[in-house]
Order: sequence, then structure tokens, then C-alpha cells
Amino acid sequence: MHPALLHTRHRPWPLPAGEWTWRQRWSDLLFAHWPMPAGALRSLVPAGLEIDEFDGTSWVGVVPFRMEGVSRRPLPDLPGLSAFPELNLRLYVTRDKRPGVWFLSLDATSSAAVWAARTFFHLPYHRAAIEHRTCADGSIRFRSERLGGRRAVRCRADVAPDGPVAVAERGSLEAFLTERYCLYARRSDGALFRCEVHHEPWPLRPARGSIGAEALVAPHGLLLPGTPPLLHLTSGVDVVVWSPRRVG
Repeated sequence: MHPALLHTRHRPWPLPAGEWTWRQRWSDLLFAHWPMPAGALRSLVPAGLEIDEFDGTSWVGVVPFRMEGVSRRPLPDLPGLSAFPELNLRLYVTRDKRPGVWFLSLDATSSAAVWAARTFFHLPYHRAAIEHRTCADGSIRFRSERLGGRRAVRCRADVAPDGPVAVAERGSLEAFLTERYCLYARRSDGALFRCEVHHEPWPLRPARGSIGAEALVAPHGLLLPGTPPLLHLTSGVDVVVWSPRRVG
């Protein structure tokens, strides 16, 4: 049994039927979040998905991290293909009472990962040059610049931990933003898919620092609020992933 499946009581719904097909680890993550009115996001999300709100507002998330141990079951890790830095720009949505993530963009250094995610998971991946460094104290320095295209799409972050590690309480804002066990994606023909994932609860640490993500959100017509983002760091979790299934 995969270690991630030893802990399932925290899931908001049962594990999906059938065997998981991919394994990976999401390591050294920064969660950066800004409040955003749901109305400002509606045009960016398919009509078949409801935009999630917490206390009357939705949120935009920017998440740099490292993918490790990425492999399809039952294959071993593949040198040069199973580990790479990544950057996600995400919104929070629900369908059929299953809260999940809607990705506006994903950037990665691996050409193979970009191709596979676009082909098999219908996700908007892009190639990027990325620097991701984690220091001994848990602080993160991140730089990303998308390759190709006429518009410069960049992101930077310099963030340090600012408190102890804890698991988000059920019903809290932190749980709303991080404890999500599926993602949604749309194929080029408009068909909508749900991809289930599972992992242990996130070990989160409050954080402080600076992040520049204005150029990352600009292609989607978004303007980040001038207030500081809500920041959390985490060492990461082991993850299992099921193949996407069509919904609706």
C-alpha cells in the first residue's frame, strides 16, 4: 500500500473506486493567496463549475513547489523526468459537492511533463525557466520566467517561515485553501473532467516575505489587491493520483 493511503479519515469524501495510476511528491511548497470577488473570476471558469467562497469571497492562489518521484504505476522513477520545479496559478471551485482546484496556468521546466499533462490531463502547462531554492531554515527563494510567447510571464518569491508547523483545522480558511482532493480540467472539445488525488493533511507553517505575481495573473485579466497575501510554507506530502474521469 502506498504510504499516502494509510491516512484517509480526513478526506471530505471516500477514496475513488479503482486503483490510483500515478504517484508523486509535492515538496517545499509556498502557498500564496489573495482574496478576489467571485464575480471577477466567473469568466475564467467553465459554466459547469461553481466558484467557491469563504466568508463571502473567493481566492486566487500562486503555488511554487518541487515535483518529485513522478511516475506512472508501477514504473520506477525515471532520471531527468521524475523531478522538476513547478508553478501553479489556481482558483477554487466545486462540482457535485466535491471542492477542487481549477488551474489558470501551470509552468514547469520539464518538456516531457508539459506534454504529458497537456495530453493526458488536459491541463494548461507551459515550459519555463525556474529557480527554486530551499534553505536550511525552511525559507524559499523562487524565480520563474515562461519560455516563448510575446508577453513576459514571470513570478518571484522570497519567503521565510514565521511560526510552528500545524495541520489546518477543519472549517478554517487554511483548510479551505489547501485541503482539496481533486482538480478539474477541460478538454479542447469542452468536455469537463475531474481528477482525484489523495495525500495526508498538509503540515503548514505561517510565513512572511515578498512575492511578485502581477505578471503571472495579468494574461487572465486579473489585478491582485494591494494588500499583502496570505502566506504558508510546507515541507510537502506524498500523493497518489487517479486518471481523469469525465463529469456531466
